[in-house]
Amino acid sequence: MIDDILKIRFDRYTPTNDIEQENMLKETMQHYILASLSKHGLFTEAIFHGGTCLRIVNGIARFSEDLDFLLKVPDAGFKWQTYLDHVQKDCAGEGIEFESVNRDSCKTTVRKAFLKTDSVGSLLTFRFPFGRHKARKIRVKLEIDTNPPAGSSIETAYLMFPRPEPLTIQTLESGFALKLHALLCRPYIKGRDWYDFLWYVARMICPDINLLANALFQQGPWAGCSLNVTHAWLAIELSKKIDSIDWALARSDVQRFLSHSEQDALRNWEGAMFKYNVTQLCEYAARKTE
Repeated sequence: MIDDILKIRFDRYTPTNDIEQENMLKETMQHYILASLSKHGLFTEAIFHGGTCLRIVNGIARFSEDLDFLLKVPDAGFKWQTYLDHVQKDCAGEGIEFESVNRDSCKTTVRKAFLKTDSVGSLLTFRFPFGRHKARKIRVKLEIDTNPPAGSSIETAYLMFPRPEPLTIQTLESGFALKLHALLCRPYIKGRDWYDFLWYVARMICPDINLLANALFQQGPWAGCSLNVTHAWLAIELSKKIDSIDWALARSDVQRFLSHSEQDALRNWEGAMFKYNVTQLCEYAARKTE
């Protein structure tokens, strides 16, 4: 069964190299994991968000590595294990044998788990266009924030592969707010964040400023500070951040998550281009809130 599904997925994605092939395989596993998590009730208490949500629900052109979630209501007692057990059982029925690594720890509010499989290489007869070592494992990381900033707006979307399942997701306005928080506060360069920033701006999504303010107050260099977070403030701070970025490093980070046809646009990644988009964002957001 999984052989036939992978053939269909390859026909749809038509990967042009081994990196695109691996991204496609991982995304296929992400779908199976999400379907099981939905089936067993994760979305009664959690919200799907982040880059993989943008990819699977909104069709952003870049691949994404992790499955990221927020709890609807803070709960320091959240544990992954029951959900991991369900995923392993459900996916085994599809011929996908996952092993799980649970990194739940009460010492941090972000609970992590990993699902790994070599089934794609060792149990299948499908011939991969770019070859694949049988023992090579696909690893999907799950992260959930058990104490997220207050104020996320949510809506329902539907996963259609491998079967229809409802997903509770952040609205784009809320997702953009937390992406901006990551851009301003992440202590290292992640080009994927800046790729997503351009995606939001191109669609004229207005970030939820109140959610951004809550996130800034909770975590990062402004934690505990009473900020007046406005679009003007945001423009100033984003411009400062842009001036600090090594754009060659940012391009390198995101490149492997893009198809070959998408990579050419990375040659335009420089501070001036991103500052232009900051101006566009703040101008349309200010008009919309007048």
